[in-house]
Amino acid sequence: MRVSSGGLAAGVLLDALLGDPRRWHPVAGFGRAASRVERLVYGDSRGQGVVFVGVVVGSAALFGVGLERVGRGRVAHGIVTAGVTWAVLGGTSLGREGLFMARALERGDVKAARARLSHLCARDPKGLGADDLARATVESVAENTSDAAIAPLFWGAVAGIPGMVVYRAVNTLDAMVGYRNPRYERFGWAAAKLDDVLNWVPARVTGALVAACSGSPDAWRVLVRDGGEHPSPNAGRCEAAFAGALGVRLGGVNSYGGLVERRPEMGDGRKVEVADIRKAVRLSAKVTFTAAAVAVVARWWR
Repeated sequence: MRVSSGGLAAGVLLDALLGDPRRWHPVAGFGRAASRVERLVYGDSRGQGVVFVGVVVGSAALFGVGLERVGRGRVAHGIVTAGVTWAVLGGTSLGREGLFMARALERGDVKAARARLSHLCARDPKGLGADDLARATVESVAENTSDAAIAPLFWGAVAGIPGMVVYRAVNTLDAMVGYRNPRYERFGWAAAKLDDVLNWVPARVTGALVAACSGSPDAWRVLVRDGGEHPSPNAGRCEAAFAGALGVRLGGVNSYGGLVERRPEMGDGRKVEVADIRKAVRLSAKVTFTAAAVAVVARWWR
């Protein structure tokens, strides 16, 4: 499997300039197709969930291999790589959502921030104050720095175009069915576990990059000490590094669809404030572009 270093760089630049389109996004189209497959194969069992993941991810893998074969020439391969990279990256849109929350909370519009929170995470916004919404935003930016940017770049470097396509397919399925609720606790098990596997290395790379880019010794210390305390095997690495880098405490009580979770706190600093959202967005962007530069240089060297 191969990927063009120039195409990879062009795709990162396209994401930085354009972000995700409001309509006709390839990942949204994939999600609609996956929903149709879900309606056909759904059953309240892990076995049916395995079938669902096998059909959808297998189809995505074949599509990725086809794209790689279409781009056999250097120029064609660069163009295809750029298009796929742009499609699977979401770092710019993540930053835009974070900045929307920052602006809303800075002007005291808690209602608008509550209404927008679903664009970042599945947390129940009802009753959340400004600082609670700020914490939810910072935690989402931290976790999704890996999911939306570092992991696609990592899998592109490792497995080329098919790697990026398969990763985004699995991550999208996890966002669709990877929930611990009556409908998806068993059916979504396979998607959630496969997403955990594919994000294991990228999440730890993200944590290390956050610590390196922030230049904060506390980021390394909190990453090592608290990264494994999170219920997720991966999200905690990202959130702990961000907590140390920003000098705040993340974690605590969260509500998801009426179910209350009490998560261990990470970091030794103060409570998250609204001003920390912009700091988190800037750090996420710095980490993303650092990872992109490393990936481009690595592919060029190979």
